[in-house]
Amino acid sequence: MNTIWLSSIENREGPKYKALAEAIRHAIRDKALIVGQKLPPVRDLAWDLKITPGTVARAYTLLTDEGTLEAAVGRGTFVAPAKAKTESVVAADHITNIVTHSDTAEERPDVVRLTSPQLPDVGQRALIQHLMGQVAANPRSGVMHYPNRTKFQPAREATLHWLQGTPLGAIDEQDIVLSHGGQNGVSLALQSILSGPTPVILVEELSYSGFRRAAALLRAEVIAVPMDAHGMIPEAIAAIAKSHDVQAICTSPEVHNPTGLFTPVERREEIVEVARAHDIQIIEDDCYRMGASRAPSYRMLAPERGWYVSSISKTLTPALRIGFVVAPKPSVPALRRSAEHGFFGLATPLADLAERLLADPQAAEYATKVNEVFGKYVQTCVNALGCYDLTWNEDVPFVWLKLPEGWRASAFCQAAESEKVQIRPAEDFAGREARAPHAVRIAINAQIAHDHFESAMLRLRNLLDSPPERISV
Repeated sequence: MNTIWLSSIENREGPKYKALAEAIRHAIRDKALIVGQKLPPVRDLAWDLKITPGTVARAYTLLTDEGTLEAAVGRGTFVAPAKAKTESVVAADHITNIVTHSDTAEERPDVVRLTSPQLPDVGQRALIQHLMGQVAANPRSGVMHYPNRTKFQPAREATLHWLQGTPLGAIDEQDIVLSHGGQNGVSLALQSILSGPTPVILVEELSYSGFRRAAALLRAEVIAVPMDAHGMIPEAIAAIAKSHDVQAICTSPEVHNPTGLFTPVERREEIVEVARAHDIQIIEDDCYRMGASRAPSYRMLAPERGWYVSSISKTLTPALRIGFVVAPKPSVPALRRSAEHGFFGLATPLADLAERLLADPQAAEYATKVNEVFGKYVQTCVNALGCYDLTWNEDVPFVWLKLPEGWRASAFCQAAESEKVQIRPAEDFAGREARAPHAVRIAINAQIAHDHFESAMLRLRNLLDSPPERISV
């Protein structure tokens, strides 16, 4: 049977998931598959047909939506009795027809972009399309009204479900505000905190550039804090706070961007002590964490001043721009005002989609699978570059490479681009006047074929092995 499907896929143009779906329909019409018969598991069929699990999952989801197949939780996927399509299925079919796909795991672009993580499709695309169809057919919040806090309660409750297991302390759905991704979440938190003519924000000396962009929009001064292997140095924070109106610290303690370092709980407690002494709010950006939390969040350690920002951009998809901010209890009203006065809230269909997606058990499963795929690509990177000074973690979709003697970051990035590999130098994460180390961040692009990614890593390895000649004076 799998051989018949393989032949149908190989001889058909267009997306493979549609070809597989049509092959299964033919098998049902020809009685090769009968009502109630169980189909092969996604991974088994993907292996047999030499295609990605995401492709098989999309085909199964398409056929389930139209009523050809039915899925039983914990049991598998079966041929369904013939029945008429529902309105939501028709809507899902329409969306599927107007969106074109490619089998991302087979992409071999001429230039390999490793400047920001690119997520693999492990089935989440089909799930999102299916849920979009449900929202289109029956939007809970309607399509003729302004967003409001009451209508968004189910979406906030779904977010609370999504965040279960994250050590945030006492929390309920009222503490959450949905944002347009993590960057918008950081901006909302800063808008809720900053006051006065010359507010100051502290960031790590190497940090996510979005912190600085958000500060610039709010006309705030940014001061970089020296770091060690555990993150910001508390004594340096205290010294700066004595002479400046420091109102917020922006930090990424679980997965520091760009170095990948982790701030242990002891260091976090020291930073909290300084923040309390100088009345500083702490904004934690947790967008890059893909595995389990390794320490309590700042919101748990300092519930009166700890803010938490995250999104689904690194776990499910960056396209939807679904993020969330959890405010300290005393600051919840200020956070709500920042969102409601700024843009009224998310578009109601997007909030309805967030509700369905974040509460769907498949979403968490796909997030785990995304992380597993990233881990395989990280391991390939380590295999190629691990003999150099490389910081990495299988739960982090980038690595940090300190360049060997003979290479400067800018020169190495130019040389890499000549080899058709794009990466980011340390300068991209430092202030304009700062001196950045000779290091680069290499993001994982899991949308390209694994062997194509491996080839890019080997080209970088060749560059590292052959630094430019040094001029003696």
